[in-house]
Amino acid sequence: MRVAVEIVLSPAQRAEVEKLARGRAVAVRVAERARIVLLAAEGKQNQEIAEICEVTRRTVGVWRRRFAEKGISGIVKDAPRSGRRRSIREEVAGEIVRKTTQETPAAATHWSTRSLAKEMGLSPSTIGRVWRRHGLKPHLARTFKLSRDPKFVEKLDDIVGLYLNPPEHALVLCVDEKSQIQALDRTQPGLPLVQGRCGTMTHDYKRHGTTTLFTALNTLDGKVIGTCMPRHRHQEWIKFLRLIERETPKGKEIHLIADNYSTHKHPKVQTWLKRHRRFTVHFTPTSASWLNMVERFFRDLTENRLRRGVFRSVEELIAAIEAYLVHHNKAPKPFIWTKKASDILEKVTRARQALIKSTTE
Repeated sequence: MRVAVEIVLSPAQRAEVEKLARGRAVAVRVAERARIVLLAAEGKQNQEIAEICEVTRRTVGVWRRRFAEKGISGIVKDAPRSGRRRSIREEVAGEIVRKTTQETPAAATHWSTRSLAKEMGLSPSTIGRVWRRHGLKPHLARTFKLSRDPKFVEKLDDIVGLYLNPPEHALVLCVDEKSQIQALDRTQPGLPLVQGRCGTMTHDYKRHGTTTLFTALNTLDGKVIGTCMPRHRHQEWIKFLRLIERETPKGKEIHLIADNYSTHKHPKVQTWLKRHRRFTVHFTPTSASWLNMVERFFRDLTENRLRRGVFRSVEELIAAIEAYLVHHNKAPKPFIWTKKASDILEKVTRARQALIKSTTE
């Protein structure tokens, strides 16, 4: 009769195994092995442990023996497996990666699996496997824009400071306009969403005019002050500032975070601001509108109400936008800014270094 390997834990080993058994960040399989070892150390037999952990007796025996031979590392690390040999030689895979990242095909901007397979005399599936292994996706490209504002750091510190440490007895409002929102009507009705099929929309549409949404997002509670106007000149911007003046508590300072659109800096706007001393405007760096949290609200508005909407007139579009604002303000949820200015600056610095390196190579 085969006798199970005896497990004896030192105080340090027991503490480590118990930590693995109840750790939330530990893989499920490792936690299960740790529980097997703990039960074995209590003197339980393999069959009893298997019933408690709902595994086979063979599994209990394997990990009991592995722990006895290699200690804690034996249950944390899986043994190497032979597996099937790679069908692609490393030299060939390296050449695929090199051509993908350093060359471009004739009369094209990037390789496809078929074009590179034809070039190298391989199958498209082989190219695809190498690309997946090395995380290459030539068909995708991300857009970016690095700010060249000479006062980038100063403005970054100012705005992030307002998000993370807002001044007492003051309101911080992210303001901007979402211009040229189109009232689009589809040329044909789409099919509704049903089980097994997504909803459909025609790709063509009829235009019925545009409107511009002026928005001020309160960073403290997430409430929004908004209004639609036909144009977005300095005259409309001043009207919007007057609306903010009426809708906010009297006597409180108001800090506005806005982008560098010329309308926001018009001489008449500056004159109006001088007459209303409780307003202070903080401009984002050029090409850094992502610092303005109202852009996040605009994204939600587009995704949830506008993109799939059908509007037969500008009035219908404005009514839909106003209804969305009312619904949002019934249960507003603020957007929480978590990044420190130093974290953002470090990321921007890395991006600039990578850009310089790519242009000099």
